[in-house]
Amino acid sequence: MVENSLYISRLPGVNQNTPVGSIVSLLEKERSHKINIQPWPEYPEYYDLPKVSFKIAHGNDCICIKYDVEEHEVLARFRKTNDPVYKDSCVEFFIAFANDKAYYNLEFNRLGTCLGGFGIPSETRASLPAELLETIKYERSIVQKQGAPNPTINWTLTLVIPIQVFCFHQLNALKGKDCHVNFYKCGDDLTQPHFLAWKNIIAAKPDFHRPDFFGDAAFA
Repeated sequence: MVENSLYISRLPGVNQNTPVGSIVSLLEKERSHKINIQPWPEYPEYYDLPKVSFKIAHGNDCICIKYDVEEHEVLARFRKTNDPVYKDSCVEFFIAFANDKAYYNLEFNRLGTCLGGFGIPSETRASLPAELLETIKYERSIVQKQGAPNPTINWTLTLVIPIQVFCFHQLNALKGKDCHVNFYKCGDDLTQPHFLAWKNIIAAKPDFHRPDFFGDAAFA
């Protein structure tokens, strides 16, 4: 079943100072959404694609996302903010507020290292300030499954993204706001690269910077 839109529920009493562990527990009650569309099936001729899903909600002043990933290979090398984390095992969140043509991209490797930018695809996009990206709190876990013919690695990344990260907008709260979003999983430097999306993209080659294919979303 292909989802056409997201309704992002509100977590009462949650804000950017709420402990991440408490938010992990609250997100477990939210609906799970799959990142399983493969817009470019030639990447790769893969025997078993990663299984990826996310849960999303919001607090008074933050967006909360939990990614669940199961894959056969994990890279986690980059540790400096705004490093090219998309070359590692990477999950991504792109968002445009209201009807803006410009959008934010937030990309994370398994370690929680973040690359962030803002702008529109046809122009030079601005990198988000490292000091803002480093206010994003996260909790991570990793477990390797043993005994299977092709052992898998399960990892999770829970993010608490303060609204101040969206520094090109004057946001006081998220309640009632409309937006356009997409969610991705990639790993450019993996032995078998892959490019997965929540909403499908029609393009000749892998390109996540396609806001024309974002899905509708609304914050409760």
